[in-house]
Amino acid sequence: MKPASTKTTAAGPSWTRRRFLAGTTAAAGAFTLLPSRLLGADSPSKQVTLAGIGIGGVGNGQLQELAKAGFKIVALCDVDDAYGKKTYDLWPQARRYRDFRELLAAEGNKVDAVYCGTPDHTHALITLAALKAGKHVCCVKPLTRTLHELQVIATAARKAGTATQVTASPNTSEAACRTCEIIGAGLLGEVRELHTWTNRPVWPQGMERPPGEDAIPPGLDWKLWLGPATVRPFKSEWPPKSYPLTQMNLKGWDPQVHAVYHPFNFRGWWDFGTGALGDMGCHHFNTPFRALKLSAPTQIQASASKLFPEAAPLAAVVTYDFAARPGFGPLRAFWYDGGLKPPAPRTAAQPWDDEGTLYIGEKGMLLATWDGIKLFPETLEKQAAGIPKTLARGEGTWKEWFIACTGGAPAGCNFDLAWPLTEIVLLGNLAIRTGKRIDWDPARHALVNGGGAEALVNESYQNGWKLE
Repeated sequence: MKPASTKTTAAGPSWTRRRFLAGTTAAAGAFTLLPSRLLGADSPSKQVTLAGIGIGGVGNGQLQELAKAGFKIVALCDVDDAYGKKTYDLWPQARRYRDFRELLAAEGNKVDAVYCGTPDHTHALITLAALKAGKHVCCVKPLTRTLHELQVIATAARKAGTATQVTASPNTSEAACRTCEIIGAGLLGEVRELHTWTNRPVWPQGMERPPGEDAIPPGLDWKLWLGPATVRPFKSEWPPKSYPLTQMNLKGWDPQVHAVYHPFNFRGWWDFGTGALGDMGCHHFNTPFRALKLSAPTQIQASASKLFPEAAPLAAVVTYDFAARPGFGPLRAFWYDGGLKPPAPRTAAQPWDDEGTLYIGEKGMLLATWDGIKLFPETLEKQAAGIPKTLARGEGTWKEWFIACTGGAPAGCNFDLAWPLTEIVLLGNLAIRTGKRIDWDPARHALVNGGGAEALVNESYQNGWKLE
């Protein structure tokens, strides 16, 4: 199954995870066949007006998908007039804004739903404001940049009661549902190991902040783009053949990402993004979370290439330990990025795809890639054919959210379910950034032994911004 994007490609709250996940749909291994009407076969015909905030990057393609799903796009907002132009041109009738606060204040009841496609460091601000305004909200992954922001958004979403969605890979796809059905039937035996890997980053990482300052392009509000992050001079592009560019993984990607911060390259900077793990972890952990009935990990460790104070490393391996769950024993999960991959088992063909997830059980293995799933040894394929399909297949990220906005079933990756996925990737980043073991209390959502990560759980906002 492919990512939701198209080719454009500290104590916790008083409630426990058990209470938090109570009542969510088909979650954490509750393998229930939902009536087709709940997944949209008979969804009501209703116009849902949508405002897009952060429309120049992935927002361009994703807003087009949202329009196909049934949303009427009536307002658009971006801090960069030039970057947003291609999207403005698609909907010339849409009302235009530069500041999301002005959009929410002016649009009032004219907008039912809000899409947030901005860099990670402003997800929480925009999402919280939209929830408080009573809007349905779809946010690109990861839901937030810090664990404190995550708790704030989770609480606000519960209070708002509106339809929410995060753009992780759909868990209602054929491949995702089939993985859950096969593992739930016990075909692999007890799964004690999980390996997942990505070819990201495809943007600069492992770098220091460049010196100097460039002129801010006309139409870009650099101060508004920075938002709550530490102020820094605007820098346009890395010089040709500079090391942040020469060490980039551009396999299969156009070499167009030469910017220092904006556009696109915010992902490699901790002030603005969450690195390769934050970008792809919500995609890859979504199905394992359900298939293996995962909760939060109890211990997280990481090893990485050279660490830099402000930027994510070029490559990292993160190890997560999950406690035993009903029907499942303890699990150790491994995350690899920067082109690193796990060793291939003797019974599996090499090489691995650039991205994948490998479940290792007592009786065999299941490999999931964007192209589908494979079982090892191959004799398991015939046995898998006899496992009934018990899970309802959905219509994908965008249609699921539209159905939820019109009174249907909650979207597959609504905030109740995106919350633990985001927690997993952010805990991994704590281990990467500190180089220390992180001990986590899943019941309290709090550090037990933070290895110096306490300050990273709730990073201070700058420039007068507050998350409240």
